[in-house]
Amino acid sequence: MRVLIAGATGAMGQPLVRALVQRGHEVIGLTRTPSKRALLESLGARVAVADALDADALKRVVAGVAPSHVVHLLTALPAAGPMRARDLRPTNTLRVHGTANLLQAAIDARVTRLVAESFIGVYGKADFDWPRGEEAPLPPPVEGVFREALLALRSLEDQLARAREAQQIETVTLRFGGIYGPDVASLQAIVQMLRARRVFLPRGANGVMSFVHVDDAAAATIAALEHPSPGAVYNIVDDQPMSLAAFLDIAASTIGAPPPRTMPAWLFRLIAPLMAEAVSVRMPLSNAKAKRELGWHLAHPTVSDGMRNLHEMAHC
Repeated sequence: MRVLIAGATGAMGQPLVRALVQRGHEVIGLTRTPSKRALLESLGARVAVADALDADALKRVVAGVAPSHVVHLLTALPAAGPMRARDLRPTNTLRVHGTANLLQAAIDARVTRLVAESFIGVYGKADFDWPRGEEAPLPPPVEGVFREALLALRSLEDQLARAREAQQIETVTLRFGGIYGPDVASLQAIVQMLRARRVFLPRGANGVMSFVHVDDAAAATIAALEHPSPGAVYNIVDDQPMSLAAFLDIAASTIGAPPPRTMPAWLFRLIAPLMAEAVSVRMPLSNAKAKRELGWHLAHPTVSDGMRNLHEMAHC
């Protein structure tokens, strides 16, 4: 395959480039920042430079590369993770307009398949009492700090679904859980804050979500690229949904730091409204479809497994 990866220098992009190169595929990393050329070349990729929000420039670059497959990993998230709705707005723009531009450029270039990164936040204010699969209907959007981001995620998924149904291009949407790993900037920030005792959680939070190690997320993306006839949508999550508090407790224990402190829920909502909403959602999800249809195998079935090499960061 000749694979163009949009967002190749991000948390997901770099391990994916490495893995695809190791498997013998030709990889072209798309970046809007020429200074990242050396990084991509060090990973074994060719480099293409274009801004995904410049439709004409993107179309020219994709046509010139002539990839057989495209991976859409375009995000613009803060290194430490989003705390407020405004932190998600650049990524929302990429998910709406960047998706439209990349999808059209891929169709015009006669790309065979486009695999895109979505996020389990597409389920909105879920209150699931057991792990749900992809066939579960998406709850209607409701008001709240996450509404704009939710609509952007659904725009991304709707655009891909329409293109697939119209047989313009084969598309696969991957709904990733919370991505973590020792080289992921958000986890590195969490580790630093845990050491400094600057991580807080609201008292009484009882939310549940699903996580996935970045290497397992890359493996799922490769499976979606290589499979002869993948489905349209997959949950890419590990085997054990858990609360954010449990996730942070595991991280703290692994690096020998104290567990997070708590604060009143009203104060937490004031300081980090986006996180306050996230920790109240109950969103356990099933990965059975991805395992069954894509032959995807988890190297890190649980967060405890995935955190085992985190101790190397303890004295960084």
